Amino acid sequence: MKKRNGLALSLFLAAGTLLAGCGGADKNEGAGGEGGGEAKEDNFSVAMVTDIGGVDDKSFNQSAWEGLQAYGEENGLEKGTDGFDYLQSKSDADYATNLNTLARKNFDLIYGIGYLLQPAVDEIAQQQKDTHFAIVDSVVEQPNVASITFKEHQGSFLVGVVAGLTTKTNKIGFVGGVEGDLIKKFEVGFIEGVKAVNPDATVEVQYAGSFGDAAKGKQLASSMYGLGADIIYHAAGGTGNGVFSEAIDLKVEDPDRELWVIGVDKDQHEEGNGTTKDGEEFNITLTSMVKRVDVAVKDLAEKAKAGEFPGGQVIEYGIEEEAIGIAPSDEHLSEEVKAKVEEYEQKIVNGEIEVPTK
Repeated sequence: MKKRNGLALSLFLAAGTLLAGCGGADKNEGAGGEGGGEAKEDNFSVAMVTDIGGVDDKSFNQSAWEGLQAYGEENGLEKGTDGFDYLQSKSDADYATNLNTLARKNFDLIYGIGYLLQPAVDEIAQQQKDTHFAIVDSVVEQPNVASITFKEHQGSFLVGVVAGLTTKTNKIGFVGGVEGDLIKKFEVGFIEGVKAVNPDATVEVQYAGSFGDAAKGKQLASSMYGLGADIIYHAAGGTGNGVFSEAIDLKVEDPDRELWVIGVDKDQHEEGNGTTKDGEEFNITLTSMVKRVDVAVKDLAEKAKAGEFPGGQVIEYGIEEEAIGIAPSDEHLSEEVKAKVEEYEQKIVNGEIEVPTK
């Protein structure tokens, strides 16, 4: 299987996919002006506001934070007001407040991480017109906002192929965070991938109603595994930690039982590590659907620093741009499965298969 490194993403982001609006200007020139603005010679500070999952959710928010940390390291910046930073949201009510707080601290570029922040980014961007913002996984039609979206349904299709070919019980689960158009892309793409290679398999779908409730994730996983599922794909942020926890607990109780979790957003191989009562190590992460949020946020920061902030634009990344795919950790995948994933990946890129989103 090809190991994707995301290098093409930088080229794609530089070109951009213009779906709405015009480019933004340098912060000092007024974010709503013509063109991309001028390069900033001194420290170009960046910050992000998480959703309730937080920067240690081992998924979406953490990936974004790792991208900002990488940007800071490469540019000799330190965590703080003059470099890179984040504010963690404990509830939906914190989103607008946190964005406004960072804007008042004069960060040059501020990210809202996740579609749940869309209304808050839209609101604060109109109030703070001289500040550049970016929204991940949604669209805000303001000249001082860049919108970053992904083709998650494509990657979900590929891990669906893995699940469909790997299951022994023909019972598979999907645990989503908050039900809506975005997570529906994961669900639909996954089911399509399963059915493409295993029409006899069934996929049970459950939503936790939260991206930060590990206990709920554990409860849903317990029910699914209890009904015979041997693979669960989660698209639930921090809630997904509970899915891993349940699978590990069940494996400890019965080391011979074959059950798996498919991770999301970043390579969640380590989240599947466990140890039996006899001290034997095991891993229950079958694979992960990788969405390179880290690369996207880092690259956008570099472009904005160079005066190329794509204000008013929507940029979408998929398999072809090497921003969506399967994690490089593939020790649990047979050669047959790897070959099938490669085959379907190429069909998606060539346009032979158009993965639905709903």
